[in-house]
Amino acid sequence: MTVSRPGPPVRRPPLDRAALVAAGGWRFEVVEQSASTNADVAARFRAGEPAGLALAAEHQTAGRGRLDRSWVTPARSSLTVSFLLVPDGVPVGRWPWLPLLAGVAVASAVRRCASGLAADVALKWPNDVLCSDRWGDRKLAGVLLERVEAGGRAAAVVGIGLNASQVARELPVGTATSLALEGIGEPDRTGLLVAVGDELATRVGAWAAADGEPETVRSSYLQLCRTLGRRVRVELPGQGALEGRAVDVDADGRLVLETAGGERRIGAGDVVHVRPGRSGA
Repeated sequence: MTVSRPGPPVRRPPLDRAALVAAGGWRFEVVEQSASTNADVAARFRAGEPAGLALAAEHQTAGRGRLDRSWVTPARSSLTVSFLLVPDGVPVGRWPWLPLLAGVAVASAVRRCASGLAADVALKWPNDVLCSDRWGDRKLAGVLLERVEAGGRAAAVVGIGLNASQVARELPVGTATSLALEGIGEPDRTGLLVAVGDELATRVGAWAAADGEPETVRSSYLQLCRTLGRRVRVELPGQGALEGRAVDVDADGRLVLETAGGERRIGAGDVVHVRPGRSGA
């Protein structure tokens, strides 16, 4: 009889608070535990917190993904953070680009910090971050953006969950992955957090300076989006599903789908969930 032995313990060091403070830019705060960093940041905004807060939790116990899916991970195994943005001057009609912009920021930060990945880092519409190769697509990170209003002002809370050191048994589904599983032995969560913050601040700044002009985001997004050109199944919450070929992302951030019944444009942001028809990601 073969007796299986556990492998070496997974090293999961805490986020380096001093390095985050030294990085500047965002007002980084780290808490040991949070039910939901998005909910905490939204509450802080309603209580008067100005833009620029970045709240990270070492352990999130009741996190949410898009479409209210639960998202819980072992302590210190992921990068779990929410950023508070107030894109003053950007017309409300252009805010649907924010979730896509956030996806570009996260994917770009991973590419910067994890150059040892064998797989390509890409996006599935609207903002799931994937590791893609000839074996398929595996979800590495997700983004949940929520609009919050208080005192006549609106803010965007950008929640990011990035799998860092999870082993296979700790992942919620077989189509998920982590940096460790993709070949990054000891992911540097602190460096990743700084890089995500830098990318998000730079891209939101350029977008806001252009009054939310879509092309400040769209060209970068199209380069990263692996949904385009593929046959997909689009699940519409409470409305069934559509199948067709994804051909474009329009000026409003909507996915353009060629179906048997003609062209359809699928709503923007985190409202619609798309799954590639064959890869299962």
